[in-house]
Amino acid sequence: MTVSGPGTPEPRPATPGASSVEQLRKEGNELFKCGDYGGALAAYTQALGLDATPQDQAVLHRNRAACHLKLAPVFLLQEDYDKAETEASKAIEKDGGDVKALYRRSQALEKLGRLDQAVLDLQRCVSLEPKNKVFQEALRNIGGQIQEKVRYMSSTDAKVEQMFQILLDPEEKGTEKKQKASQNLVVLAREDAGAEKIFRSNGVQLLQRLLDMGETDLMLAALRTLVGICSEHQSRTVATLSILGTRRVVSILGVESQAVSLAACHLLQVMFDALKEGVKKGFRGKEGAIIVDPARELKVLISNLLDLLTEVGVSGQGRDNALTLLIKAVPRKSLKDPNNSLTLWVIDQGLKKILEVGGSLQDPPGELAVTANSRMSASILLSKLFDDLKCDAERENFHRLCENYIKSWFEGQGLAGKLRAIQTVSCLLQGPCDAGNRALELSGVMESVIALCASEQEEEQLVAVEALIHAAGKAKRASFITANGVSLLKDLYKCSEKDSIRIRALVGLCKLGSAGGTDFSMKQFAEGSTLKLAKQCRKWLCNDQIDAGTRRWAVEGLAYLTFDADVKEEFVEDAAALKALFQLSRLEERSVLFAVASALVNCTNSYDYEEPDPKMVELAKYAKQHVPEQHPKDKPSFVRARVKKLLAAGVVSAMVCMVKTESPVLTSSCRELLSRVFLALVEEVEDRGTVVAQGGGRALIPLALEGTDVGQTKAAQALAKLTITSNPEMTFPGERIYEVVRPLVSLLHLNCSGLQNFEALMALTNLAGISERLRQKILKEKAVPMIEGYMFEEHEMIRRAATECMCNLAMSKEVQDLFEAQGNDRLKLLVLYSGEDDELLQRAAAGGLAMLTSMRPTLCSRIPQVTTHWLEILQALLLSSNQELQHRGAVVVLNMVEASREIASTLMESEMMEILSVLAKGDHSPVTRAAAACLDKAVEYGLIQPNQDGE
Repeated sequence: MTVSGPGTPEPRPATPGASSVEQLRKEGNELFKCGDYGGALAAYTQALGLDATPQDQAVLHRNRAACHLKLAPVFLLQEDYDKAETEASKAIEKDGGDVKALYRRSQALEKLGRLDQAVLDLQRCVSLEPKNKVFQEALRNIGGQIQEKVRYMSSTDAKVEQMFQILLDPEEKGTEKKQKASQNLVVLAREDAGAEKIFRSNGVQLLQRLLDMGETDLMLAALRTLVGICSEHQSRTVATLSILGTRRVVSILGVESQAVSLAACHLLQVMFDALKEGVKKGFRGKEGAIIVDPARELKVLISNLLDLLTEVGVSGQGRDNALTLLIKAVPRKSLKDPNNSLTLWVIDQGLKKILEVGGSLQDPPGELAVTANSRMSASILLSKLFDDLKCDAERENFHRLCENYIKSWFEGQGLAGKLRAIQTVSCLLQGPCDAGNRALELSGVMESVIALCASEQEEEQLVAVEALIHAAGKAKRASFITANGVSLLKDLYKCSEKDSIRIRALVGLCKLGSAGGTDFSMKQFAEGSTLKLAKQCRKWLCNDQIDAGTRRWAVEGLAYLTFDADVKEEFVEDAAALKALFQLSRLEERSVLFAVASALVNCTNSYDYEEPDPKMVELAKYAKQHVPEQHPKDKPSFVRARVKKLLAAGVVSAMVCMVKTESPVLTSSCRELLSRVFLALVEEVEDRGTVVAQGGGRALIPLALEGTDVGQTKAAQALAKLTITSNPEMTFPGERIYEVVRPLVSLLHLNCSGLQNFEALMALTNLAGISERLRQKILKEKAVPMIEGYMFEEHEMIRRAATECMCNLAMSKEVQDLFEAQGNDRLKLLVLYSGEDDELLQRAAAGGLAMLTSMRPTLCSRIPQVTTHWLEILQALLLSSNQELQHRGAVVVLNMVEASREIASTLMESEMMEILSVLAKGDHSPVTRAAAACLDKAVEYGLIQPNQDGE
């Protein structure tokens, strides 16, 4: 009995609809034998949709299981093993004695790691067919695996107990032995079997004792071990929260130790992921008994995080980590998901608490300890919550809650209340600016801001001036502030004795002065004023005596002033300013990142710019409409020179550090800006080596996988440029090279430009030529249909690149199967392209033909069938003046001659024999050897006779 292929039912009388079911089943069997498992799966699925008998259904389900078992190792998807198990189980439900279904289910269960269940199915198979050697061997193998697992688990028992004894022993305080035990525990928990063993050995209770001891090293070890226990395992996560207490776990965030707070943040993130995604590893059979409602556990966790935001005594770092977790856990990952109930619940339960953090002052410290990043993190969370709302009614509720909160502080709370309200408005203006604009329009708010700008108290001035700056960045308020605030800002800049006030006033002037953007004809200030402002900003930026929080405002000013090309030119010439900028981007003051990225985008002109149509410009001038003008120093030659200077100053290293930032301040918009700059830096081929050497290739991968659609596309295009002109294995060492494939495939979509399509195809061609594993990764990302589509593209360079890519992919069995399958024109297209006038396209297509006819001799007999011009095309290749084309043509002809005497006869009866005879007399080149081999094979067939010289 054969157990690897689809089964055949016993003969039975014909029934209504049986012929169509039977026909589809046989068609599926043929496709399965040919290796087209996807096609076979489709045929069996279609048959199930017809009026199949229970016996037919059992056969079709077990055949579908066989398809999934074959597809799983090809596409490296665990879900195929899940599906194989499901299909085999359906077959067994129809027929409990179906030995093939039992065997296939055991194979799927083994791959899923559920050995205890797999062995039961195999024992049943052996009892049904005791003499079947396949079943006996499988049972022996799986028995060995189970014994190995038992040995590992039993040996681990003693180790776990010993490690906890050392860690909990007060006599071992601070010893090397204790440190080693904690490290071993963390390493053991990273493996699922080890994590399960720790969990079942009352590990969570023992880890709780380590946490209660309060020693930093022990707390870190306990938290990192808990990460392993909870990672991707819903039931263990719920049990851990139940034992430790959700409140206790969340409270660890608020400790003073930054390392412990970050470790707790990581643990909570893992818990959120486990609760949201469910289990991905083993022990799935036990899940349902433990978990009742994961959504409830999520809400309890989030409720505790919201409470932590306003708790007195919590560290500023802990508050920031709580905000980071809420940013990641609450809003929908995709707007396609219709359920935003968690966001609505958080807005109702915790919006006031978030606003309280956003309205807190860092200096002087208030009741709540906050860091320089806290308000920005609160702004980002508020922005994400607002963006996650689906309708006007939800947004109106958000506005109402914000306005009521601001009024509660503004009215009847004295000066301190007004300051708190204005600070909250600033927070909203940096986040959901619609809510901030509405808050500014509340009675008395804007008037209070203007009045407090003239206060003699520095703290009051700071709050008011910052609110004025944030308001100036919003188009709705800019005209009001231009009319009422410019003179005030100028007075503050000129007259204030405090640098902290002057620098903020300067930023306000910078914002107003850059209202025209890159339009050279729209200047808000007199000639030279922006240069003076920029010079002062650079001076403050370079002043090490000023604290980082104040110097950040100098970068904010430059982010606006660098719209002016004169400012850009002076800035890139100032090596000290660039060095100070890059150093500031590496500090803990993360809120500066967006301003740094904005300034770099401006200096590299990497924003979107379309050259206006000359006819439309003339028409606009005739109609007396304003026409934007580009600054002469924004021409491509100036931009290239600025890029060179930034590269020499070390911009790539600074950006790599920015990308590595684990902070909510690195928003999707900020990622997009960095992607734009990277794309500008790799535009010139000679600059790409510098970018790669400083780690730019590695930094681009996360930018291409996360962020806005535009940002991901820009980063993917930069990756493509690097992959084309450098050795991918050097640029993306180790496993990183496999992460590059998905971004490159994303550039093949129709919404990308022709240049992006072309560069992606060229990059994928390089990757496909490196290894089979990379080719499998490209196949897994479903790139082949898109590449085939571009082989029909009108643009010759795109068509050629797609053909070259397919030529390299043809080394994979799955692609060869596609060409060998009946009813398609893939082979015909390659043959016809081998006869095109475009020599590079010819070379790619002929290379593909040579590869395919070598690997799949059956294709040789089909070449004469695909086109009547096949002989002319092959002859033209052999007569080409290009040695590469000649060689590829000679290999194709040799493969055809060796494949079939009939094809060889056809070739020898044509002019091909004369061409081969001439080529065989040449020097000892690959072409000569291939031609001689063709003639030798023809002699062996008896189709031709050697001449008197034996030639």
